[in-house]
Amino acid sequence: MVFSGAKGPHVELMGAEFLDFDPASETITMRFVAPDSFITGRGGVQGGLVAGFLDEVMGWAHVRATEGAEAPLNLEIAMTLLKLIPPGPLVGKGRVIRRGRRAIFLEGELWDESWTTLFARATSTALPTPVPRKAD
Repeated sequence: MVFSGAKGPHVELMGAEFLDFDPASETITMRFVAPDSFITGRGGVQGGLVAGFLDEVMGWAHVRATEGAEAPLNLEIAMTLLKLIPPGPLVGKGRVIRRGRRAIFLEGELWDESWTTLFARATSTALPTPVPRKAD
């Protein structure tokens, strides 16, 4: 599924693919591929990069919920790592919990492709801001 809007090089780096967006629940589903270069000596994805996957899926939930008019500017992200995340494909689900004029509350989860193992969860408090536009 292709969504309109600017997608930076980080989207390609994460192997991100947009799978679905449900406007009624303001929930987006994305697929990521954690490359071998993201893996630490312990055999799992480095924690800051896990936060990047979750940030991406939460942010896109808000972008899609506003039909591309707004993007969240994070004030705070809280993340819980539940299990070591292996290289390879992952599925993320992000949702808008509450959207106000001054603050947005988002939630994200990172799963294996079969939706049987939850690897990580995150919440975010963010400011609604206009989507940055590229200069011509």
